[in-house]
Amino acid sequence: MNYARFITAASASRRPSPIRVLTEILSRAPKSVISLATGSPNPNMFPFKTAVITIKNGKTIQFDEETMKRALQYSQSAGIPELLSWLKQLQVKLHNPPTLHYPPSQGQMDICVTTGSQEGLCKVFEMLINRGDNILLNEPVYSGTLEALHPLGCNMINVSSDEYGMIPDALKEILSRWKPEDSKDPEKNTPKFLYTVPNGNNPAGTSLTSDRKKEIYELARKYDFLIIEDDPYYFLQFNKLMVSQLLHQWGEEGFLAHIERVIDYYRKQKDALLAAADKWLSGLAEWHAPTAGMFVWIKIKGISDVKQLIEEKAIKKEILMVPGNAFYIDSSAPSPYFRASFSLASPEQMDIAFQRLAQLIKESI
Repeated sequence: MNYARFITAASASRRPSPIRVLTEILSRAPKSVISLATGSPNPNMFPFKTAVITIKNGKTIQFDEETMKRALQYSQSAGIPELLSWLKQLQVKLHNPPTLHYPPSQGQMDICVTTGSQEGLCKVFEMLINRGDNILLNEPVYSGTLEALHPLGCNMINVSSDEYGMIPDALKEILSRWKPEDSKDPEKNTPKFLYTVPNGNNPAGTSLTSDRKKEIYELARKYDFLIIEDDPYYFLQFNKLMVSQLLHQWGEEGFLAHIERVIDYYRKQKDALLAAADKWLSGLAEWHAPTAGMFVWIKIKGISDVKQLIEEKAIKKEILMVPGNAFYIDSSAPSPYFRASFSLASPEQMDIAFQRLAQLIKESI
């Protein structure tokens, strides 16, 4: 696939930094090379020399002096080479993407490590969006994504969703405003990309079914738009060099075993929050059990806008949640929803929080 038509003029005009190119050359060069080129700080001046990190199984990761120097020094732009190699092999094992063997000019698969999914999204958005571009997404949307999109001046088009995620027929109806061949005419302003969280939507907790993914993908092919898949809850993020050391110690099997432990923990936390909701909020609110992620998306009955209830009254009762309006393109519109997280609170704290919330709802109706 040729991505050139999607790139903004500013992004297309960018060229590799000569200094960053030299950094990559130096990383592959033999030790006999004398570098007077890069502005890397002298690692002998770093205050930290060694470190020992203990992981949950009791084993340790040793950061000797050389490893610590690498951890604190500039690295290649895309990430530490051995980490990139490990991650690429994991993608091959789990997904075996056909783009792995494409030529670079036709969209060969590659990986870039960022400091978090938010940084990655901001880079993608700024690379793709011109003011006035049409983009597709499904409300409710992670508030951080909306904050990244609003300043770029794009037109955000909401695609309806339900408890199984984005509805393909709703997407098809929106796309019917254009003809498939319109994508070749910039004046038609066809949607440039679709943004979605396919697993554990934040805040709704919904996940796209395989059939829906296939339908959406076929529409993307037909109308020639990109799919920006934001998947922050499948594999959580870590410090780059730390996780590189950890992954090599674990191996793929150890990594996947860790993922299973994480899934089991969050499943128990989710069940605890749902049990508290059933106990205290039945009849006062409605919700769907999330299929992934860290949140439950709850609609309070009989109150059209819960912003004041959640932001003022609940805080006075020492419970914190996020009002639903934060997750909509028009954040000033009333919303009966709020987002509750089950990642940190204990089951006992969840029970107390929803007991207090139930009393507030009864007082407010």
